[in-house]
Amino acid sequence: MVLRSDELVAEMRELRDRVVGITDVVVASADGLLITAETDAAVDGECLAALTAAALSIARRTGENTGKGQLQHTVARFSDGYLVARAVGDMALMAVLGDSGMDVNRLHAESQASTERIGFLLTAENAAAPHS
Repeated sequence: MVLRSDELVAEMRELRDRVVGITDVVVASADGLLITAETDAAVDGECLAALTAAALSIARRTGENTGKGQLQHTVARFSDGYLVARAVGDMALMAVLGDSGMDVNRLHAESQASTERIGFLLTAENAAAPHS
């Protein structure tokens, strides 16, 4: 199997470098299993992955049940920062934590390309896996 975890981490770091205020980035499967994380010691990547998957699942079902279409992303604003969760196709997600100064508009512009690249890397990794 061709492992692309280094490329995933590099993509996550590049996103952090391009957007002011990003503190942590997690990529996980749609069911909340951590694939890789670029987080500090204060953030439990596995927990963030699971919670983000639950939030995206609710948002996805809301879009389906209200006829609003396919989920793109969801934003939660807290007193001290943000969580932006993006669907990466149907099989994965990206969670971005930021401080209260995170440039959310810049994140939306920059994360589209990152999401596509991460989706490509995950698809390429799965395609390279041997089939039994």
